[in-house]
Amino acid sequence: MASDPMLAVSKLCAAHGVVEAVRDVDVQVPQGALVALVGANGAGKTTTLNSIAGLHKPSSGRVLVGGRDVTGWPCHRLVRAGVALVAEGRRVAPSLTVLENLELASYAKRRDKADFQQQIGRVYDLFPVLAERRGQYAGLLSGGEQQMLAVGRALMTRPDVLVLDEPSMGLAPSIVDVLFTTISTLHETGSTILLVEQNAELALAVSDYVYVMHRGRIVAEGEPDELRSRPEIMTALFG
Repeated sequence: MASDPMLAVSKLCAAHGVVEAVRDVDVQVPQGALVALVGANGAGKTTTLNSIAGLHKPSSGRVLVGGRDVTGWPCHRLVRAGVALVAEGRRVAPSLTVLENLELASYAKRRDKADFQQQIGRVYDLFPVLAERRGQYAGLLSGGEQQMLAVGRALMTRPDVLVLDEPSMGLAPSIVDVLFTTISTLHETGSTILLVEQNAELALAVSDYVYVMHRGRIVAEGEPDELRSRPEIMTALFG
């Protein structure tokens, strides 16, 4: 965590109407690191991610990507700035094929045909089932396959920061294992990742650094082993 952050969030506040959902959140994700944001339902994790990714406008605070202030930018500008969000619930385009979903995502930062082929080849290497199902409508895929497609679609934008919101939600344990093996592979090959995951055990297993969120605030942070040694944190996370 000593290197300069690729993503830096400082004093971020965000509200839903008159309800303040996130208050004074500070999060840093160094280049090449996998940082997790964990906490119970309603802690403010998704609002934090949506404020970073341009789906929710923060009321105050700053978001910097690669040192550039992108606070409040709309999501299409943030994609071009290097932020790719895999939203909770997958949200693939069901009436398009697997290939068309990936092609659609690539337009944000596509350079040429060779660049597209390189990116889609990388996605197919990570998720061979997507290559097998390239001509199938996304709406006919299983939940696990749709989550793989959602991650692959984000990777087609060549992100500087990959933001994952609850990737294990609603998936069978065997699919979760495959997905988190892929996330670990991305991390090992240099991807910068911010992960929101309600399954704290999974998050602690793959992360370099962890922030614990409760009622809209960061209440603890540290390396996974450090947090495991603090009974009050483990009780808050696991009961």
